[in-house]
Amino acid sequence: MSEKNKLSLSVQYPDTRLETLITRPKIRRWVQAALFAPAELTIRFVDAEEGRSLNRDYREKDYATNVLTFAYNEGEAELADDEPTRADIILCTDVLEKEAAEQQKSVEEHTAHLIVHGVLHAQGYDHMDDEEATEMEGLETEILAKLGITDPYKE
Repeated sequence: MSEKNKLSLSVQYPDTRLETLITRPKIRRWVQAALFAPAELTIRFVDAEEGRSLNRDYREKDYATNVLTFAYNEGEAELADDEPTRADIILCTDVLEKEAAEQQKSVEEHTAHLIVHGVLHAQGYDHMDDEEATEMEGLETEILAKLGITDPYKE
């Protein structure tokens, strides 16, 4: 493994519904594809109650959302080359399953997209304005294509 993609990964399934479908090796592959630097990441699958609580407590939004990224290096000046990106990426099983069904995508492909999205957020990418959104969506599409997953933004 190159130093660039050195990864310490913890996967937690307090909500166990996706544990057999979304396995640690799949998650590691998806995370690695989106990494541009070393990282220490936790990927955590939660139910709607925990997702709503986290979103309310940390973002003041009283609903469960598909993915939350808590980037612990955020706001730091440029990280040293060997300094890992540190983040917790929380996925809400209820929301991601509902979205996958609505968008007629497999749960696996939608989860891969949300993990790639969360990993990009952990590395400082955002979508607060149109320019940032276009850049981030382009990266997601490119990374997912390399993983054999269709463009999630295509209608």
